[in-house]
Amino acid sequence: MTMLAPLATTPTIEWRPLAALDEHAGAWRALAARTAEPNAFYEPAFAQAALRVFGKDAGAVLVWSDNTQRELVGLLPARIERNRYGAPFPLLTGWTHPYAPLGVPLVDRDAVASVVAALIDHVAQDPALPDVLLLPLLPAGGPVATALADAVAARGGRIKEISCHQRALLAPTSDRAFYLEFSLDRKKRKDLARLRRRLAETAPVQFDIARTPAAVGAVLPEFLALEEAGWKGRAGTAASQDGEVRRFIERAVTGMSAEGKAFAAQLRHGDATIAAALTLTSGDTAWFWKIAYDERAARASPGVQITLDLTEAMLADPAIARADSCAVAGHPMIDHVWRERLELADYLIAVGPNAARNFALASSLESLRRTGISAARRLRDLLRRA
Repeated sequence: MTMLAPLATTPTIEWRPLAALDEHAGAWRALAARTAEPNAFYEPAFAQAALRVFGKDAGAVLVWSDNTQRELVGLLPARIERNRYGAPFPLLTGWTHPYAPLGVPLVDRDAVASVVAALIDHVAQDPALPDVLLLPLLPAGGPVATALADAVAARGGRIKEISCHQRALLAPTSDRAFYLEFSLDRKKRKDLARLRRRLAETAPVQFDIARTPAAVGAVLPEFLALEEAGWKGRAGTAASQDGEVRRFIERAVTGMSAEGKAFAAQLRHGDATIAAALTLTSGDTAWFWKIAYDERAARASPGVQITLDLTEAMLADPAIARADSCAVAGHPMIDHVWRERLELADYLIAVGPNAARNFALASSLESLRRTGISAARRLRDLLRRA
């Protein structure tokens, strides 16, 4: 693998439609393998599957090294929002969507500061791009967020964190073999073991992981059926209820599994699948992306059971250093199994000659927008309970 020093010369930077990056798939994949902060949702196989549903208007800022290899050293998928606040105020927003809960861009680990600085300079100078950025769901305090803060401050811009929160993370620092003994209290472990034994009294209980594209493809219908049969199906939000979303999941998971970056877990009770989970990987990180279980077997806690089995499998895999739960903050199940936390924040950034004025306006508008969305969600929840 080529080791890049900090960029000593001016890199080449361009804005391209995300759908037009097929010709650079090899360079994109190579960057994902050496990025400072892995992001499975920006892997080519996943992103190219998702853009058909969630990214038809998405583009990307590409940063190319100005050396003999001309390697891709930075990639920020984003979209230009021109009417986010109900009035003309253009914003360059990092590309995330309901199935991609992480927005950290791909940046070569050997040139983080240089690449991020070059990206900020380009956004500030390119008249075709808004000079106000909103980068959602970045790991707070990570290499990219730190480099962003340094680059913006050095150029007299403005930056602040919005919507800071934490979600469960599996990142053991001590003996991995005994992680669950320390993370779960003894009574909870005994209760779960008792439920597992009761389940096994009526039919064998088996946990399996599918890794090949064919094997993963065979598990996907089981997962989708479980999801549709549960609360998501009743709410009309199950993936199988939307043909485009279903095809996206199938393409993304099988495409990632073909590169060894996705696997599907099953918990079977006799001939029936009572829980299924989809996990993505990139670099040394895994994402516990999706889980579904048979609500008819709820008394045996099949969702928790498969989570424990999957946790043990990841702890036993030396290639996985950490796993992101992809869960909401304060999740009632995973927070009590995985004890570490990933701190995330959205970053609002303004650069260029009008940074102070644009930042103040964007900050006020974004605050009003989020307050309105929160109020609408509370009202929706009240109406559902009525």
